[in-house]
Amino acid sequence: MSATHSVDTAHGTGLKLSWAAADSWTMTRRELAHWARQPVQVVVGLVFPVMMLLMFSYLIGGGQGIEGDFKSYLVPGMLTMTMAFGLEATMLSVTQDLGKGVIDRFRSMPMNSGAVLVGRSVADMLQSAVGLTVMIAIGYAIGWRWHHGFASFLGAVGLLLLLRFAMLWIGIHLAMVAGKAELVQAVQILVWPVSFLSNAIASPESMPSWLGAIVEWNPMSATATAVRSLFGNPGAVGDSWAATHAELLAVAWPVALVAVFFPLAVKRFRDLSR
Repeated sequence: MSATHSVDTAHGTGLKLSWAAADSWTMTRRELAHWARQPVQVVVGLVFPVMMLLMFSYLIGGGQGIEGDFKSYLVPGMLTMTMAFGLEATMLSVTQDLGKGVIDRFRSMPMNSGAVLVGRSVADMLQSAVGLTVMIAIGYAIGWRWHHGFASFLGAVGLLLLLRFAMLWIGIHLAMVAGKAELVQAVQILVWPVSFLSNAIASPESMPSWLGAIVEWNPMSATATAVRSLFGNPGAVGDSWAATHAELLAVAWPVALVAVFFPLAVKRFRDLSR
């Protein structure tokens, strides 16, 4: 009797997961369809980080505290910063769906309640992967190279996308907390200080000691340092625990952020849907 009950329970759980996956893919296709109707927004999202890379590489310069080729330091840092850019599009999409009553219509359908958020996140990750590919190509075109094997290259890309996944769920949660597009635009401004308070474009060694310590513990700094190591690019690495364990933190930080903000986002979504 207990064995039969266990089989039935496992079968029921499998069906629920299948339905949730199917609903999530339907929502993903819905988000992808928006790309065709909003090509300008997609192009701007791809071009903006490229402009940032070219601007820092050729116009502004920089590399304070960096020895050797600045591009080898800058490109991995800009790839990391790119993982924080564009969150406002996701945040605005979530608030617009809430404001227009789209969520209410989805709620009346026999579908998994979290499929809307999962579909939105999958579409964002696909767009992030495309943007990352474009940035890597531009970096290669201006002279940047990676020097380790293909496995290390894939590991670096994986860490970048893991950071994006964590940033995404922070953005989704904050969007639902803000509730309105006007407030989202104010919230997304916080991305800038978090991005620039990292070692993406300058070494913490060139900063005041108190500021350098903050920068070294920034999750984006951990990812930037880790991907530089995997790419085989030079980087100014200090002797602090955060600097010498960047690979560990590049995994631990995003996992911890997802563990906090994913359930918060799902809970907030369910509360708004009641």
